[in-house]
Amino acid sequence: MGFMKAVILAGGLGTRLQPYTTFLPKPMLPLGEKPILEHLIEWTRKNGVRSIVLCVSYLRKTIEDYFEDGKRFGVSIEYAISDKPLATAGQLKTAEKFIDDTFVCMYGDSIFDFSLRNMIKQHQQKKAFVTMSLYEYKTNLAYGVIETAKNGRVLSWNEKPEIKANINMGCYVMEPKVMDLIPKNKPYGMDDVIKKAMIRKKLINSFVTKKGFTDIGNKTTYKKANQEYLQKLGKI
Repeated sequence: MGFMKAVILAGGLGTRLQPYTTFLPKPMLPLGEKPILEHLIEWTRKNGVRSIVLCVSYLRKTIEDYFEDGKRFGVSIEYAISDKPLATAGQLKTAEKFIDDTFVCMYGDSIFDFSLRNMIKQHQQKKAFVTMSLYEYKTNLAYGVIETAKNGRVLSWNEKPEIKANINMGCYVMEPKVMDLIPKNKPYGMDDVIKKAMIRKKLINSFVTKKGFTDIGNKTTYKKANQEYLQKLGKI
């Protein structure tokens, strides 16, 4: 397990985070005193994975200048470079030449804090093709939900109900053959890959966690993440 690699997708344009991302790629936005990507790398290392491939594109020099070969962070870093935006799976494909064994793949715009170790273990025990990390997400609908019978009769009124769903966190454990399902050098989504694998009857397994996920996809979630992070620091 010592040689397992983690591929971090850090090539997105970060359009939903303009103007923050005009000069900084999204994974380099600070959370507390460190960039998001540094938090991710530390978490990966803490979970026993010390070899990292960064898929970079937009403003990649910022990332390369900061992390270099990874020594300063206790890991070894290789770079997979694309010169155009490729969507999630398209970016992953650029790392193909670095991958020859089971590997971890994660999006560079989230903060994780669950046990990646356990997820890897489970993936190997179940002999899965892909294991997806899922987060048990709860939210309240802002409306009264009315259930009706076929003939239109109102059966119940449920005011602002809580709904629960398992959502995709954007961290996967994968077998290298996944690369065969991704076309070269064109935008391709991870959802397309997973659906393709399922059609081919590959085992797509899940690892569900109730904590340890912070999404930094847009301005609101980014601000919230920063506030929560500072609160956590205040408690130390």
